[in-house]
Amino acid sequence: MTPPQVVVHRDKELMAQAAAARLITKIVDAQAARGSASVVLTGGRNGNGLLAALAAAPARDAVDWSRLDLWWGDERFLPDGHPERNHTQAREALLDAVGLDPARVHPMPASDGRFSGDAEAAAEAYAAELAAAAEPANHARVPSFDVLLLGVGPDTHVASLFPELPAVRETERTVVGVRGAPKPPPTRVSLTLPAIRAAREVWLLAAGEDKARAVTIALSGAGEIQAPAAGARGRARTLWLLDRAAAAGLPRALYPPASP
Repeated sequence: MTPPQVVVHRDKELMAQAAAARLITKIVDAQAARGSASVVLTGGRNGNGLLAALAAAPARDAVDWSRLDLWWGDERFLPDGHPERNHTQAREALLDAVGLDPARVHPMPASDGRFSGDAEAAAEAYAAELAAAAEPANHARVPSFDVLLLGVGPDTHVASLFPELPAVRETERTVVGVRGAPKPPPTRVSLTLPAIRAAREVWLLAAGEDKARAVTIALSGAGEIQAPAAGARGRARTLWLLDRAAAAGLPRALYPPASP
């Protein structure tokens, strides 16, 4: 496993724009190499900020959106179309503005669908959908995502894996239902660390003073049960994309002084 790379930008707006540019390049390269690309989206202010920056980027048209598979790292288990669902927010920020193939967009199930509020059944169904998309060469019962995006919470949570809760301890299943989350809404569906670590690259996003302590803890050798962000890593690359406020507690040796 290679050590994480840390890139620090001046502010959250520049971080979002730079992350969008990186993602465009990664998608285009993957499509050129294999014909398609696969990305896992994240919600929250940083994930949605990246999508908004991507929507505004002139280079977005370099992507063949019809050959892009989109998945989600977690979801708030709420009715379809609810404004707090990550899928709803992603549609508003970007997805409705580009030419995606609906068959290649894979939102996590809503609470008002066929699972009638059963988050565990919804998780099993999403795990089955991931497994059906995986190929024999993949390293897990999920596709080898080109990029898996994660926002980092002030408590070090990623996706809906919160410190010390059962979901972060999962070692077998790829998707789990989460109940009693300390951040509302309390019921969620989430990828697990084994699924996250099947991605080729994992990018962790954090901006703002309220994220500084979490970033410092996760990059200082903390255990993944106490600090889930510390356990999020990609097979080929783990990239932390920060603004200066979120990086305030890090030793400068962790990132180049010339980071934009």
